[in-house]
Amino acid sequence: MPKILVIYDSTTGNTEKMAQAVAEGAKELGGVEVVVKKVDLARVEELLGADGIVIGTPCHFGQMSAKMKAFIDESVKVYGKLDGKIGAAFTSFGGSGGSETTLLSVIHALLIHGMIVVGRSERRHYGPAAVGTPNADSLEDCRELGRRVAKAVLKLTK
Repeated sequence: MPKILVIYDSTTGNTEKMAQAVAEGAKELGGVEVVVKKVDLARVEELLGADGIVIGTPCHFGQMSAKMKAFIDESVKVYGKLDGKIGAAFTSFGGSGGSETTLLSVIHALLIHGMIVVGRSERRHYGPAAVGTPNADSLEDCRELGRRVAKAVLKLTK
């Protein structure tokens, strides 16, 4: 069964709520296994067993969190082995801005790994972003991201 790995960092619980919503959306399609892990408990080698990888991070000065950056830096161990996997990103922030640059910092890493990044033509092109506690709209954006990632994973793993 194809597998989607949702890895997130969360200080206040906001990004964690978003990660759970991404997982809910992915599970709605059926036919995929979804694993949600806090970055502290994730191992870079786990990326190899996933067909889809979704990364969630709080926005820290317009960039991913230090813990997520350390995880991404460590992913050099699997460089060249994530090529063609599906990838996506989401973020939460305190409201002072920087969500798009945060999402792009994650997307850059996914692209460098040769991953296929899921975006969307409607609002929030780079991925869901919540200001503070995610509201119903933000959580639905996360579920939609999960559905889009699952759909892409299912297409690629047929």
